Amino acid sequence: CFFTFPTRLEDLRVKLENEGLVNISYVVVNHQGAHSQRKFHLLKESVSDYITVYQQDEQQADVWTTLNGSKDDFLIYDRCGRLVYHLGLPYSFLSFQYVEESIKIAYCESKCGNCSYTEPDIDGVCQNITRSADEKLAEIELKPSGHHSHHHHGQGQGHGHRHRH
Repeated sequence: CFFTFPTRLEDLRVKLENEGLVNISYVVVNHQGAHSQRKFHLLKESVSDYITVYQQDEQQADVWTTLNGSKDDFLIYDRCGRLVYHLGLPYSFLSFQYVEESIKIAYCESKCGNCSYTEPDIDGVCQNITRSADEKLAEIELKPSGHHSHHHHGQGQGHGHRHRH
């Protein structure tokens, strides 16, 4: 996990940037235990310069305790610095879509109205993300489920409804 996590996080960062989600800050908080501190340089070397690795001091208050989280959690903040999602295990595994989808939702939803931190072309980027998600949802709904088929009354492809959990 120690060596695959940085690679998967970097892959996710690049994927989101290629989709137009720019100016996102990624921070990895290293555990403050002695074992983790000895491996800090390995962690730092395994991520790109676009991902900050924060080393806690053994004498400071633990960041994860302060944030009411655990070391494997993802805390996703919006552009105004508000906590939007707190994902713990197993939802924080990067092999699942939860972290990616949570970042996209935090990026695209503007709960605070007009904002000076909003990217100029965010509407186009977010429309593409929504359209792509709707197409995936429609594709899943069109495939037979094997044992029996499901009909979703009142929800067609063209409605553009997506439920976010």
